[in-house]
Amino acid sequence: MSTQVRRNTLADGRDILFFQDADSTAAPPAEDHRPAEPRPTGGQLRFDLLTGEWVAVATHRQSRTHLPAAAECPLCPSVPGRPTEIPVADYDVVVFENRFPSLGPSLGAVPADPRQKFAEAASEAALTAPAHGRCEVVVFSSEHNGSFADLDPARARTVIDAWANRSSELAAQEGIEQVFVFENRGEEIGVTMNHPHGQIYAYPFVTPHTVITSARAVQHKRETGRPLLGDVLDFERGSGERMILESAYFSAFVPFAARWPVEVHIVPHRQVLGLDELDDAERDDLAGLYPEVLRRIDNLYSTPTPYIAAWHQAPVNCADHSAEWMHLEITSPRRAENKLKFLAGSEAAMGAFVGDVSAEETAARLRAASPALEDGRR
Repeated sequence: MSTQVRRNTLADGRDILFFQDADSTAAPPAEDHRPAEPRPTGGQLRFDLLTGEWVAVATHRQSRTHLPAAAECPLCPSVPGRPTEIPVADYDVVVFENRFPSLGPSLGAVPADPRQKFAEAASEAALTAPAHGRCEVVVFSSEHNGSFADLDPARARTVIDAWANRSSELAAQEGIEQVFVFENRGEEIGVTMNHPHGQIYAYPFVTPHTVITSARAVQHKRETGRPLLGDVLDFERGSGERMILESAYFSAFVPFAARWPVEVHIVPHRQVLGLDELDDAERDDLAGLYPEVLRRIDNLYSTPTPYIAAWHQAPVNCADHSAEWMHLEITSPRRAENKLKFLAGSEAAMGAFVGDVSAEETAARLRAASPALEDGRR
């Protein structure tokens, strides 16, 4: 199955791409007739000497749209008299450059570690770089209300194809070292727009978390000859105690050392580096399993659960391709009906997590959760 993709440009020069369902009746891309406002100048990267991490500074994001009413939502289709970010009357899935990006719109390389430059001349200039990169918004539906869990398999498949397309294209851009596909859902997470959507960040560096996990994966492969996540997958499937769902091509489970009150990993049975390497059968399978996992998470409580869904793809220039294995991690801070887990002293300052519930307890609850809500609520 090949999802049709149409590319256009918004009034201020940002790219917008339309991904159409197999049986789509959506209108073709139209011209954006809004006045061409100037795009924000790029932000700045600052290097933290103590951790070896780049920190993005993007002060223009302070003015970004915050929880607009449905009638003012910039992700809804355009209507006469109220143009939005998407200049059509209807659409299936749309991807466009973020109007308030943390990274970009410039592209280019940044130093891997400027310590030597700082040692030669201890100055601010030695520790700064342009915030190169790319930030994109992925809109799942023209409907303002709903969530990814509400998507039927055909639409979920279109979103997966969009993720794959953008992962491949962004990885090929100048200076990009990692492509991160993710969804923030719920105001408790910090979402600023409730219209169903996700995001993609293309970083000019490998993110701190990935530096750690990739190094461990390379070490494990060197010591055992096997990919680390493959061994983890075998361990969880063999135990079964933390398994939630298993399909022909994917397994969903709560990891043994889960950090969050709700944490689910979805792992493909075949080793792939990124979303673009999934074949048609795997994408179809994922389009059914992933929304079902989200429905089960929602069914834990009487109201929808906030979460972060993060696709962990291999870095563009990873040290050992044979050690990497793409997977999805879904996490939520919701530890009870009306309680959230906050990262306090141990977690926030030291990075040492303390679990509120056991992985086995969470997995049992998710296995028991009905995949559909009886009263139709979402």
